[in-house]
Amino acid sequence: MRKRSIRLIALVFLLQAVFHLSNGRAQVGAEKARYPAMAPLDQYLIPSESAEIALARSAAPASIADGAEVMVLRRDGYATAVKGKNGFLCIVERAWGKSTDDPEFWNPKMRAPHCFNPQAAKTFLRIYLMKTEMVLAGKTRAEILKATTAALDSRELPPLEPGAMAYMMSKQQYLGDHDMSWHPHTMFFFAGDAVKSWAADLPGSPVIAANDPEERVTILFVVADKWSDGTTAPSTMH
Repeated sequence: MRKRSIRLIALVFLLQAVFHLSNGRAQVGAEKARYPAMAPLDQYLIPSESAEIALARSAAPASIADGAEVMVLRRDGYATAVKGKNGFLCIVERAWGKSTDDPEFWNPKMRAPHCFNPQAAKTFLRIYLMKTEMVLAGKTRAEILKATTAALDSRELPPLEPGAMAYMMSKQQYLGDHDMSWHPHTMFFFAGDAVKSWAADLPGSPVIAANDPEERVTILFVVADKWSDGTTAPSTMH
């Protein structure tokens, strides 16, 4: 039991690193200098559409991803490349999926395959797609934050549906310069700040969470021991 508790505590700190919840000021300053503005669009695009489809589908096991809709990023925004049958939607998010104050918001190397269930695809994903439209229109971080906040307030962006979740189990994921491929996991979305109601991140608690105030959700994580292709993932201990 003590060993399990140590593993869980270590995992909490790893998750906090993944989402940059407690970076040091010097580190943040250096990263802001590294990615001060959007890179040329070509650096965010994947030249082969078939490669992007495969990468998007790698977010979830084939039993889910093979029947999912797949969206790919083109010069004028995301478009459906494959029609789905099961209500799930697979997509490769770029760095602007992060919070607008994240130092890697413009990191052109980030590739984060997600496979959203129907509830998340209809609601939570809409925030990212709106941010993408503004990024491609040349908007600043401040303008993006202001517009998404207004859209959430007015319900132009729909409220989160109960049961919203996503798979992130791709071995090829690149979540940032520090996180890289990290671990395969699923995410469950809850409206507002629900960390305390789940007693998340407390010593001995198996519940791991991150509050995202910009998108007004709390994310609960379930870490898997295998990637979507069935191969064994690295231990959560480092």
